[in-house]
Amino acid sequence: MQDATAQMAMLQFISSGLPRVAVPSTIHCDHLIEAQTGGPKDLARAKEINEEVYNFLSSAGAKYGVGFWKPGSGIIHQIILENYAYPGVMLIGTDSHTPNGGGLGAICIGVGGADAVDVMAGIPWELKCPKVIGVKLTGTLSGWTSPKDVILKVAGILTVKGGTGAIVEYHGPGVDSISCTGMATICNMGAEIGATTSVFPYNHRMRTYLEKTGRGQISALADKYSDLLVPDEGCEYDQIIELNLDELKPHINGPFTPDLAHPVSDVGAVAEKNGWPLEVKVGLIGSCTNSSYEDMGRAASVAKQALDKGLKCKAQFTVTPGSEQIRATIERDGYSKILGAVGGVVLANACGPCIGQWDRRDVKKGDKNTIVTSFNRNFTARNDANPATHAFVTSPEIVTALAIAGTLSFNPETDYLTAPNGEKFKLEPPTGDELPAKDFDPGQDTYQHPPADGQVLKVNVSPESNRLQLLEPFDKWSGGDLEDLNVLIKVKGKCTTDHISAAGPWLKFRGHLDNISNNMLIGAVNSENDAINKIKNHLTGEYGGVPDVARHYKANGVHWVVGDDNYGEGSSREHAALEPRHLGGRAIIVKSFARIHETNLKKQGLLPLTFSNPSDYDKIRPDDKLTIKGLKTFAPGKPLSAVVKHSDGSEETLELLHSFNETQIEWFKAGSPSTG
Repeated sequence: MQDATAQMAMLQFISSGLPRVAVPSTIHCDHLIEAQTGGPKDLARAKEINEEVYNFLSSAGAKYGVGFWKPGSGIIHQIILENYAYPGVMLIGTDSHTPNGGGLGAICIGVGGADAVDVMAGIPWELKCPKVIGVKLTGTLSGWTSPKDVILKVAGILTVKGGTGAIVEYHGPGVDSISCTGMATICNMGAEIGATTSVFPYNHRMRTYLEKTGRGQISALADKYSDLLVPDEGCEYDQIIELNLDELKPHINGPFTPDLAHPVSDVGAVAEKNGWPLEVKVGLIGSCTNSSYEDMGRAASVAKQALDKGLKCKAQFTVTPGSEQIRATIERDGYSKILGAVGGVVLANACGPCIGQWDRRDVKKGDKNTIVTSFNRNFTARNDANPATHAFVTSPEIVTALAIAGTLSFNPETDYLTAPNGEKFKLEPPTGDELPAKDFDPGQDTYQHPPADGQVLKVNVSPESNRLQLLEPFDKWSGGDLEDLNVLIKVKGKCTTDHISAAGPWLKFRGHLDNISNNMLIGAVNSENDAINKIKNHLTGEYGGVPDVARHYKANGVHWVVGDDNYGEGSSREHAALEPRHLGGRAIIVKSFARIHETNLKKQGLLPLTFSNPSDYDKIRPDDKLTIKGLKTFAPGKPLSAVVKHSDGSEETLELLHSFNETQIEWFKAGSPSTG
């Protein structure tokens, strides 16, 4: 669990009354550190600001048997790869990029906190059996093309929902040309196509990585059973994509969505045509997707070429090491010095700007500008809370090249840079060692192991706290139909978990349900007026913010519904489900859901429903009243219906589908499994 989602998960585990977790579990402090001036100062400030939350997580971890990685230790997925993932393990994490571990042949799946609570409580974890998409790789990676380009290309093919309900299995002769951490990069960003997880077959690159990270015994065991850790002969896939790595070109995806793929050679012309700003304001490398030793080495090899000719970055440039081990090792081996000399600022070992933890001051909110990152997501306003920022995702080496050139129209494969003395030169393709020759430097010890028995320990949550709040059980199902529900907001267009429950400055309230509910759906577009956070209160006739109207409805005993398409795409944050439930929501009716969010809604006693006929979405008007019928005979595979009463007195009945199984129907009846 990472610290932003672990707060709610541990609060739910505490309310279960169990003395200790049933499976090995860890908490990783990486989400609450804001990038401002640089690593050491930012970390010190975060420890001070978040002291109450860190103390809660540390003491809850010690009491209930959960390992605690302190702030500064690094990003959860890098720590998992370095310490916990191994071929054939099944691991769940309360973060959507948990599939990063697939780079070590592990089945690692992102879930909401309530799912994690089930697992920690020893309850079987379940998932609708996924399809399997096979990606066959041939050829060899070379030159400027990197592992990131594989997933950037796949995202362009499958789109942000093409992997929903599927595991992506990479295979074929091209696999061996990708490093273990490169495979992790590809699996990590599989979250952006909605995939349940992604996985690579066990090979010698994984063996070497395990040995370098002190796990030689595991690699010996994996060698012994390697036939179980590769695709079965003659296995069939539900869909096959073939990629020839010899022909794959460097890619850059964006803006505003991670599946808008462009070859780097084309993006300048496309940007000009679309009016996207060509000037690159900031280049940002690192993140859980791309902060390995190899990534940093390849970026440094590009930076060194510029430095040797007397050039520095035209754009601002930031570097986020993935873990304390990576930070210490790249410092020892001189990469940090090169990246700093070219203009880079080394940030804390944390998520930072990738999740909006960035106190950006070089542009004003609303100013149109372009940034390039080696991150995974680039939704509107995600990195810097500025909806006019055009964010593009690419590999660390391409980010470095574009930061040096200062423009999106620079293609490092063909274009020349001009040195201060007027000499024109071309950058050579990047090089970088897969793993350090001298072993990793572990850096500072940032791990706290739980005591053998923590029952006597106390976990304190102050009733006055504005950061933490113990949970109260949600109300149980009444036993009848849900009658005369208001439409809180008819959402228009893309509605990710960032739109439903924004991160950035709101992360500090992730342990306090009532306070964080003040951000519910404030980023979603209202179909009635195309406005953000401005909806009509049908009790008063006045317009107000989404959370305010919801609170008013709840206070007056009015329940409500909401919806659109691929609803809940993005992060695993269960706050996007907890908040609507807390503020009186009963059903979320949409054209389609993203997997993790649909499960999170069920876990909180809400009804995630889809229109049997997607065009029925157009029949819903903002002032309608809906009655959901069929709950007395609620059963798997049996549709429900909505009687829609329009304000002109007319009525129509729409069929609604659901994916509840018998256990999940019990959750709905109980009000929620984790608070019931």
